[in-house]
Amino acid sequence: MNSKRSLIRRVVAVAAAGAAAVVLAACGGGGDSATGHDGRASKSPSASASATQGQHNATDVAFAQGMIPHHRQAVEMADLASSRAQSAEVKKLAEAIKKAQDPEIKTMSGWLTSWGEEVPAEGAMDHSMHSMHGMKGMKGMMSAEEMERLEKSSGKAFDTAFMKLMIKHHEGAVAMAEDEQKNGAYQPAKDMADAIITSQTAEIRQMNKLLGKN
Repeated sequence: MNSKRSLIRRVVAVAAAGAAAVVLAACGGGGDSATGHDGRASKSPSASASATQGQHNATDVAFAQGMIPHHRQAVEMADLASSRAQSAEVKKLAEAIKKAQDPEIKTMSGWLTSWGEEVPAEGAMDHSMHSMHGMKGMKGMMSAEEMERLEKSSGKAFDTAFMKLMIKHHEGAVAMAEDEQKNGAYQPAKDMADAIITSQTAEIRQMNKLLGKN
């Protein structure tokens, strides 16, 4: 009788131990998948995507939509310098403007596309973007008449006109960037605004110096 009870106890103990092992294995496996590759794969991308999509606001959109045509016009002005400018300093400045602003146009266009927002069209419409975005969003833009006069000038006259117009243009860009810094939410856009303020303020000082204004 005792041996029979002892046998039953051993069977129960073995069964319990086996069940415990199965439970532990299941918990261990579940824990690995929940916190390992499977768990991260199911959570990280969606969290990352939602964070990226949620980090911009209307100011960021207006900044990109306004700055793209603003930059395009600056690049267009800079393109004229290679064949019209007399001053080596002006030609070098124009190249620096193109080198800085071309990549920023591409970056901001990418932002707008990822946000599902309209990317301003290229071409002659850039000169009339004031009506689309309002003067607040397009500070310092040249009129079609100003651009035409610049295109028709050359030599020292071009150098002077180019710098005066570009100073006005840069001051507009700095004001737009300051608004982005103050009211924007998308950190990459705020970082770009900071870079624009730093570089274009320095270029304004350089052009004023070249114009003899110090």
